[in-house]
Amino acid sequence: SLSVQPAELAKILIILSFASFLSKRQGALNTLRDLIPCFLYVLVPFGLILLQPDIGTGLVILAIMLGMMFVAGANPGLLLKVVSGAILVVSLALFLHFQFGMWLPLKDYQLLRLTVFLDPYNDGQGGRGAGWNTIQSLVAIGSGGFFGKGLFHGTQVQLNFLPELHTDFIYAVIGEELGFLGAAFLIVLYAILIYRALYIAFSAKDFYGTLVVVGIATMWLFHIFENIGMSIGIMPITGIPLPFVSYGGNFMLTNFIGAGLILAVNLKGNRIIF
Repeated sequence: SLSVQPAELAKILIILSFASFLSKRQGALNTLRDLIPCFLYVLVPFGLILLQPDIGTGLVILAIMLGMMFVAGANPGLLLKVVSGAILVVSLALFLHFQFGMWLPLKDYQLLRLTVFLDPYNDGQGGRGAGWNTIQSLVAIGSGGFFGKGLFHGTQVQLNFLPELHTDFIYAVIGEELGFLGAAFLIVLYAILIYRALYIAFSAKDFYGTLVVVGIATMWLFHIFENIGMSIGIMPITGIPLPFVSYGGNFMLTNFIGAGLILAVNLKGNRIIF
């Protein structure tokens, strides 16, 4: 049976509603006072998603918000200051937690993921605990070499060393079985997808359509960066799937809805690009 994940469909709803909100404020996002209503608009769904708890989807929502605000004309320098300030506060909170035991509204497994992100072997079990996923993903990608081991011939996959191989770590499967060539080819395909989406966005006849497409493209871009990043060890594990590749009915439906909306914006401009 297909279980419904409201957080996945919420991404599309937030993009549509936030695009309407921003389209009425185009060119009027120059001061912090102008930006505060935008942050408050996204705060409620962001908070509800964090309560699930689902930090990964929460980060996607933040990325969508920032991407759409940037295109809507928000002051880039001010946005950078806000993001830098937020990163500084989060970093300080994590430092105080790990050094002095300050309470944080995070589950133990979420804090452990941050610890093993810095050192996968520092999981209390010599890399056989929470760090296992990252270690096996790196082994899989590294062992694939340039050409890969061939489809269905990956030892990390076939011997079940690689966990969550059909969702979180599908990129590691591609890296092992198709090698650097296959993994790089997938990134090229994603680059083309994002480029064409942005081309449609900035060719749209109405600003609302531009913001909708930018929101969807930002969602895909963050998913791609985070999923591949956690597969190669440069990002913490958040459980964010890879667009159009990872298994998952709800996420795949979200991707198809997003693609449909982009094509709808394109057709509204009386041009067929794809």
